[in-house]
Amino acid sequence: MFFLTSLVVLAVGFWLVFAVVGTLLKLVFGIIGGMFSLVATLLGAVIGGVVMLAVAPVIALALLPVLLPVGLLALIVWAIARASRKPDVVVMPR
Repeated sequence: MFFLTSLVVLAVGFWLVFAVVGTLLKLVFGIIGGMFSLVATLLGAVIGGVVMLAVAPVIALALLPVLLPVGLLALIVWAIARASRKPDVVVMPR
């Protein structure tokens, strides 16, 4: 009976040690993976920002045929609104 109890205690001890080692390894590799994820996120944001800055002029040129009529219409509306305004009243001091 003593021998069987010793084997059970030994097995539980090994299980506990390996569980703790596994937990520590999981924690360490999780932290390392989190750091890689953080670096990759920052690097992706920087590269994505540079690409967006490089592509923005191309997109602006592609949208130019759409934006010119809209800008012309806005200019006509602004000119009509400005022309229909009464002139400002200027009070001259004596």
